[in-house]
Amino acid sequence: MSVRSWVLAGAATMALMSANAAVAAPKHRASGGSSATTRELMDQVRALRAQVEALQTRLDGQATQQAATQSQVEAQQAQVQSAIQAQQAQVQTSVTQVAQQQAEISKRVDKVEHPDKFAFKGITITPGGFLELAGIYRQHQMANDIATGFNSIPYPNTRTGYTQEARFTARQSRVSLLAEGDANKRVHLAMYGEFDFQGAARTANSNESNSFNPRIRNLYGTVDWRLANGNGLHFLAGQNWSLATMNSKGITPRNELTPPQIDAQYVPGFVWTRQPGVRLTADLLDKHLWLAVAVENPQTTFFTNGTGQGAMVGSNGTAAPLPASLTNNIAGGSGFDPNNNFSLNHVPDVIGKIAYEASLGGHGVHLEGFGIYRDFYDRVSGSNQDVTGWGVGGGIVAQLVPGVLDAQFSGLYGKGVGRYGTSQLPDVTFGPDGRISAIREYMLLAGATLHATKMLDIYGFAGEEISKGRYFTTAAGQLYGYGNPLYTNYGCYTEGSGVCNGNTRAIKQITFGFWQKLYQGSFGRAQVGAQYSLTRRESFDGLGANGLGFAPRATQNIGFLSFRYYPF
Repeated sequence: MSVRSWVLAGAATMALMSANAAVAAPKHRASGGSSATTRELMDQVRALRAQVEALQTRLDGQATQQAATQSQVEAQQAQVQSAIQAQQAQVQTSVTQVAQQQAEISKRVDKVEHPDKFAFKGITITPGGFLELAGIYRQHQMANDIATGFNSIPYPNTRTGYTQEARFTARQSRVSLLAEGDANKRVHLAMYGEFDFQGAARTANSNESNSFNPRIRNLYGTVDWRLANGNGLHFLAGQNWSLATMNSKGITPRNELTPPQIDAQYVPGFVWTRQPGVRLTADLLDKHLWLAVAVENPQTTFFTNGTGQGAMVGSNGTAAPLPASLTNNIAGGSGFDPNNNFSLNHVPDVIGKIAYEASLGGHGVHLEGFGIYRDFYDRVSGSNQDVTGWGVGGGIVAQLVPGVLDAQFSGLYGKGVGRYGTSQLPDVTFGPDGRISAIREYMLLAGATLHATKMLDIYGFAGEEISKGRYFTTAAGQLYGYGNPLYTNYGCYTEGSGVCNGNTRAIKQITFGFWQKLYQGSFGRAQVGAQYSLTRRESFDGLGANGLGFAPRATQNIGFLSFRYYPF
């Protein structure tokens, strides 16, 4: 309340007190006072009270106005504060944009000064690859290099299985070259070659000069057509990852999604081959829907027959004989090593695939499914035999936390699909008449990769490949096929014993590791990685020493260290 308001209130109070005193005074005067005087005083009192009420109303109005003025001041202060904050945010945004522009300019300048590709006769050429030095430790000796043969993890009857294995290797080092160019506005041509040093000629050894020869990983050409309706058509011919291999985006070469481990045989459950073939792919719906079909080089992996039931502990017994006229393999001829056998095939593997790219709440999702048709071929008893194989599979890749956490899941189920699995379980076996019989198998892989920082990736995967037995027992007690429960296993845990059929039923693995970048800049990238894997090999039930079912198992602990330098 202002000073003026206090003065008015005081004056009103004094006037009211005076009026009350004037009214009360006649009570002490002589009874002969005039009634006219009394009425006059009463009129004065009423007038003064009216003045007081008017003053009170005025004071109330001033208080309301003062409250409204205060609210207006506070609202103006809030507006000023909001405007200051908005200006600060705009300044911060401008600073960030300037920093991003500076970074982009630096990248462009760096690309000009240190280009990652060069032009030659109108063709753009991009070199690639890396140098790797890897260290390997295996709990049980396998005489394997950087790629582990999971289906040969030794059972305890193997003497060398009681020794450990350690070695260095540079054989996974890789070189690649991409040459590409536009024939016109709608046609893009490319050729890609990728090679490592995991070839092993008969003269290759580690005695003095660790000499191993280069080998083809991928070598193919592509033609890409941009159609008038916005869709695309893509043709590939040469050796590449199979169409059955998981992609990270669409169905495009060089976007195959391999587990990020060091082991060159990858992870059990991972579906893949690298083989020659031709492929036709179409992209639709603004590259959201992809369709592809491929015919690829065939090859069949066999299991012939196991050791029969022995007459006593330590005896192999008599292996069931297959027909003498059976022919399913042939030694390598011109262009092949004669020490290698090649299956009889006359129909290529045919694969069809569909993929879809989606975004769910900002999370990228890749979905795909595929089917495989196979043909197995042999000659027995004077005639050729054809048996069909098939497989269905698919997978999903999801950005659980975009830029931070990626996850994937994939699998394959079918008859005669063993060659498409990392563990290389057999495709087929034989019945007593020598006719091919396809083996059922499924393979599953699940894993995740955490991009903990811009320089550190951490990954973990689990996978398995499991076969179903395919076997025959004749009335005469002869044993054929894969996983026959009458095969002999009782020597599998006796060191040095040869009485161990041990048909592999399952390969299971868990693995985890990391990649830490040490440098990334104008001169490429240097990184160090480590991987640990625990793999278990399980066999089918066979006869044990007590005549009951016995399924041996073997485990393998493996550790890898890797240093890689990517110069391009």
